[in-house]
Amino acid sequence: MDRADGEVVAALRREIRTPGHGLDRLRLVPTPFVPEVRLHLADDPIVWWARMEAAAGHRLPAPYWASAWAGGQALARYLLDHPQLAAGRRVLDLATGSGLVAIAAALTGAARVRANDIDPYAVAATRLNAHANRVTVETTDLDLLDTDGGDADLLLAGDVFYSPPMADRVLSFLERVAARGADVLVGDPGRGHLPAGRLEVLTAYRVPTTEPAVGSPVRTVRVLRPRPPGR
Repeated sequence: MDRADGEVVAALRREIRTPGHGLDRLRLVPTPFVPEVRLHLADDPIVWWARMEAAAGHRLPAPYWASAWAGGQALARYLLDHPQLAAGRRVLDLATGSGLVAIAAALTGAARVRANDIDPYAVAATRLNAHANRVTVETTDLDLLDTDGGDADLLLAGDVFYSPPMADRVLSFLERVAARGADVLVGDPGRGHLPAGRLEVLTAYRVPTTEPAVGSPVRTVRVLRPRPPGR
């Protein structure tokens, strides 16, 4: 961990340890659809973000990690309901956010779990959340989308199809990982940029929403995988 990473982790640790119950506080709580996993979440991530930016005196990345996004909740639920999927395997969780999916993989007995996010606060939050759940999760903040996922034999990706440019890059990455023989699972709450024709649905859940600016308190979330060639 370099100095900058250490400062981010220290900042989040101070937030966690500071007493308070307002909307701008982080609290360690059970995840709504995956109560086996506890996460440090904000009651109102936007309020928390505004206070942290005011204290820092400069802009900070949007705290996507401070909410339990629906796609990640569904994917974590699927792993815990089917523990054989990750048990004994090398797992990579793309765009991990809070670390929810990575932690679920670790809880089911994965041999190694790496959680990836380019946001240093998400990486720091994942480390703290993994510690809170008493599991080991490695972290990396590198942009992996031009790689083939290294030695991972199970690739997990929740809530990644949120814009056209990102959808194009992510789909190419997922298909490249699948082409070398790894299993790939995706959790998506019906975002408009999901390339539905190139993925097949494994199951669907009705998931409580915690992310900001969502009109419905429950969303239908599908767990999918890339279609094999020729199908």
